[in-house]
Amino acid sequence: MAILILGLGALGSYPLYAMIMLCSVIGYMELTAILCPPPGARKRKEIRNWNSVPDLLAMPGLILSVVYYAGLMYIEWNYGAVNLPALVNKADFWAMMLLALDFLLTMAVYVYTFPRRRSAQATGAVTAFLYGPVLLSYVCRTRALPYGIFLYLLIYVCSSVSDVCALAAGMAIGRHKLAPVLSPKKTVEGAVGGVLGSTAVSCLVALLLRRFYPGLDALVLFGMIGVFGSIISQTGDLAASAIKRNHGIKDYGNLIPGHGGIMDRFDSVIFTAPVIYYLSFLLMNRL
Repeated sequence: MAILILGLGALGSYPLYAMIMLCSVIGYMELTAILCPPPGARKRKEIRNWNSVPDLLAMPGLILSVVYYAGLMYIEWNYGAVNLPALVNKADFWAMMLLALDFLLTMAVYVYTFPRRRSAQATGAVTAFLYGPVLLSYVCRTRALPYGIFLYLLIYVCSSVSDVCALAAGMAIGRHKLAPVLSPKKTVEGAVGGVLGSTAVSCLVALLLRRFYPGLDALVLFGMIGVFGSIISQTGDLAASAIKRNHGIKDYGNLIPGHGGIMDRFDSVIFTAPVIYYLSFLLMNRL
């Protein structure tokens, strides 16, 4: 997986968009299977699998996920190399428009099939579209920014490296529970260790960036990203766990052996990528 992530990051552009689009579609179906279960379904065996035929409420988001990524690819092709502000503005407009359209279409399905479907199913489908396809697209959008390969690396530093450091620190010195009901094994000491590890490696990425661009000193910015990225990454991990606890399941799916589903693997990345994207866009031009 690390080789695949690094390889796609190096390629960027359309190969990365295509892979993230595939992950987004699967992640969306995993989420809708849990957030939009049939009325009365309570146990995991009663909830649809990600690879089964989705409920009609999930169809707008499923179709719009593909349309969304196709539009992002066109926007990058049209503006990516020549006009960064237009690239960001057009992509943000496209994301908001598709999110609004998904809400309207999903509510239309809910209204015209009433009372066979419940309001909680409709809101779950819209949440799944934002949570999966829209937020996960920031991995690609970050890669499209100037110095994108380094910023892309920070997404995985703030999620994966932070997670490893938090685990190590928690096992070594963890004493105080961070979220005892939601995740009994996570500790405050582990969370601090995750932040410190993420910040340290983010600073190393800044030093690597300076070797390629000697006049660019991003040490402070990347250190900030390491701190905030790790905090939001751990929040994303806990958020995904909370949803699973609410619905009584262990994993979102079984697509990736040893990890679960797409949402199990990318729960931290989904929260981290937008933070890194907007911090980078707002602050990199001030260096």
